[in-house]
Amino acid sequence: MNWFAAFALGAVLTPGISVPDIDGVKREPLKVEKGHAQLLVFVTHDCPISNYYSHEIRRICEEGTKKGLGCSLVYVDPTLTSEQVRKHAEEYGHGTYPKIVDRKHELVKATGVDITPTAVLVTADKAIAYRGRIDNFYAALGKSRRVVTEHDLRDAIDSVFAGRKVEKPESNPVGCYIPDLKAYEK
Repeated sequence: MNWFAAFALGAVLTPGISVPDIDGVKREPLKVEKGHAQLLVFVTHDCPISNYYSHEIRRICEEGTKKGLGCSLVYVDPTLTSEQVRKHAEEYGHGTYPKIVDRKHELVKATGVDITPTAVLVTADKAIAYRGRIDNFYAALGKSRRVVTEHDLRDAIDSVFAGRKVEKPESNPVGCYIPDLKAYEK
C-alpha cells in the first residue's frame, strides 16, 4: 500500500503516539508545542540514499534548533537493536537528536511514509506541513545531480517559522521502500 498517497497533507494527526528512543526515553514526536515544529526523518541503516543524507540531516537539525525545531531520526527496521542504531548513527555522523526505532510502524502509518529517507515536518496544530524529500540531489534511483537546485525541506522549515504557507508541501522522495512489518519476521 502506498501510505504516501493515502494521507492528505494538513490532515490532523493523533499526537498521542508514544515510543521510546534508543536510550529508553519515552518520546511523543507528533506532539508539538505552539511556536515550534517537529521534524521526523525516516531512515534505514542499509539504504545508501538515507546514509548519503546523514550529514545534511544533522546540519538541518542543528540549524533548526535555534528556531524551535525538534528533530527525531526514525529507523523503520524493527529488528534493529539500540546498539546497532547507536553504532550506525555514529558511523554516519548523525547528531545528538533522538533516534527512535519504529518497531510497530506507528509513526510510519501515522505520517503516511513509505520510502526512506522521507522528511515529515509537523506543526503545533497537529498537521503535516511538509512531507517528502530533503532536496533534489537524487533525480531517480541511481541518478544524482551534480548540484542541488531545490532545498525542499529547508524551504518548508523556513516557511513554517516565518508564518508562511509552505509553497511545496509535498514532494516525492527517492530512496528505499519501507516493507510491511511482515517482511521483517524471520
